[in-house]
Amino acid sequence: MKPYKHIVQYYETDRMGITHHSNYIRWMEEARIEFLDQIGWNYARLEELGVISPVTAVECRYKHSTTFSDEVLISVHVEEFKGVKLKLGYRMEKTGGELAAEGHSEHCFLSREGKIVRLDKEFPEFYRTLTELAAAWQADGGKTAKRG
Repeated sequence: MKPYKHIVQYYETDRMGITHHSNYIRWMEEARIEFLDQIGWNYARLEELGVISPVTAVECRYKHSTTFSDEVLISVHVEEFKGVKLKLGYRMEKTGGELAAEGHSEHCFLSREGKIVRLDKEFPEFYRTLTELAAAWQADGGKTAKRG
């Protein structure tokens, strides 16, 4: 997958000129939407099909600061997929390869009415795609994300 590119905006920085920590979570969300698009299941399409995918957990570990105008490349990978629960991993690197942050988000799949969607039965192609990406991640031992 091609990494998502984000340029740090001035308004994303704090009084010290460093990117405020809350923005990394937003960037993860931007990268997740781009990732879904790259695998052929963009979020607008999912919503048209009546599927929503709320965040059930999120974590971010900060390694190096970013500042205004830094280019941050965000790689997304499927760490785990259990049919109902999806865990994505994120690696955020500054241009040049310096690790800025790493994170994870967990999601479930619901209908508009809030009922759990069984992807294997209702959207088998999407289920297969996520299963294959998770298997590739496991087989690779996570090396792909570290390469970007």
